Amino acid sequence: MFQYIAITTCLIEVFSPVLGAPLAFTHSPGCMFITDLKNDVTVRSSGEVPQVHCISQDPLHYSIVSAEAAQRIKTLETLIGIDPGDRGIIHLHCQDELLKACLSISHARSVLITTGFPTHFTYEPPEENDGPPGALAIAAMLQALEKEVAIVTDQRAMNLNKKIIEEAVQLGILKRPVPLLSYQRENANSALMFLCENGNPGRPRFDHLIAIERAGMAADGNYYNARKVNIKHLVDPIDELFLAAQTIPGITTTGVGDGGNELGMGKVKDAVKKHIKNGDVIACDVEANFTIVAGVSNWGGYAIACALYILSTCEIHDRYLRKAVGFPQLSKKMVWLLALPSVTKEEKLLKTLVRHRVRSGKTASLEMEVDGLPFYNTHSLMIEKLLQEARQ
Repeated sequence: MFQYIAITTCLIEVFSPVLGAPLAFTHSPGCMFITDLKNDVTVRSSGEVPQVHCISQDPLHYSIVSAEAAQRIKTLETLIGIDPGDRGIIHLHCQDELLKACLSISHARSVLITTGFPTHFTYEPPEENDGPPGALAIAAMLQALEKEVAIVTDQRAMNLNKKIIEEAVQLGILKRPVPLLSYQRENANSALMFLCENGNPGRPRFDHLIAIERAGMAADGNYYNARKVNIKHLVDPIDELFLAAQTIPGITTTGVGDGGNELGMGKVKDAVKKHIKNGDVIACDVEANFTIVAGVSNWGGYAIACALYILSTCEIHDRYLRKAVGFPQLSKKMVWLLALPSVTKEEKLLKTLVRHRVRSGKTASLEMEVDGLPFYNTHSLMIEKLLQEARQ
C-alpha cells in the first residue's frame, strides 16, 4: 500500500483556547508526494527555525517569523535604543516591542500614521523636525508592500504637511502622495465614526494606528513639551482615536517616542514619571499596544521600515502571510529595497523641512540637525547601521 507523506515546512507549538489543539501544521503547496518507501529522514525546508509571537489578544492572533529574522529586528531595536541626549530613556525600553509591532503591521491591510509635535509655540510653524521623516519612511515601505496608508495630523498644519508630502514624492521618497486627514471631535462618537465605516466596530477602516513623535495627552488632559509648557491650543485630539481603538477588536496601535510625552507612551508612564525630567507633568497618559522607544523618534520610524523589509524577505513569515497559498513574493524584493530610507533621501528631506522652517526640537535651530544632534555623522550613521542590518 502506498504511504502518503507530506513535507511540512514548519511545525509549531501554538496553544489556542479556541481550537483546543496543542499543535498546528502547515505545508507548502506542491511539496506533497506519494511513495511506497518509508521515510525515516526528517526533512527541513531551509534550515530556518520558526518562532511564534502573540501580536493581539482581541482577537487572539499569532504570527510566525524565522529566528534569524527576529534576531535582526531585535538588533535594530538595540541600535535605536541608545540615549544620545542622556534623558534616561533606557528606563522606558520595552523589549521586543519593535518585533511585535512590525509583525502586526505586516498583517495589516490599512495603516493610519500620525505625527506632529508643535513644541516651538513661539514660531511659525511650531512643528519640530523629528517625526515627519520617520512617518514618511514608514509610509514609503507600506506603499512598497502595497498596503493602504494615510496620515492624520492637525488641521492647522494640513497645508504644511501637504507640501512636505508633495516634495517627498518629487524626491522619490514616496511612490505617490499619501492621503492626508484631520480629526476633530464633534460628538461622543466622532472617533468611532472616523475609524469605522458608519461607526460600525465590525468594519474598521484601519487595522493599525501608528503615532510617531506625536504630542500625547497628559493625565490632566493637557499636552506638554519637554519644558512643561502647555501646547494644548496647537494640538488636535488625535489621542481619541487611540483610545477608541482600545475598544475596537482588530485595530492595533503602536507609539514611537523618545521622551515619554508622545502619544502611545502611556504604557510606560510610571517609568517616565520616575526617570524623565518633568515626567510627573509631561508623561503621556494614553497607551498603545506596542511602545517603541528610540534615542530619536525618527530612528524608530527608520527601524520600522527596515523591520518590515526584513519580515517581507523572511521565507517563513512570507509563507505564513500567504497561508501557504500561491507563490513567494520575493520577486518584489527590489521594490522593497528601493523603499528603504537612505542617507541621501533623509538628507534631502531634512533640507526640505529646513526650507519650510521646521526646526530642530531641542534647539529650534534651522541647521541640518534633529533634536540638537547633527545630521552628518549622527543621524546619517544611524541610518547606515540600520540599513546594514536590514540588507544582510
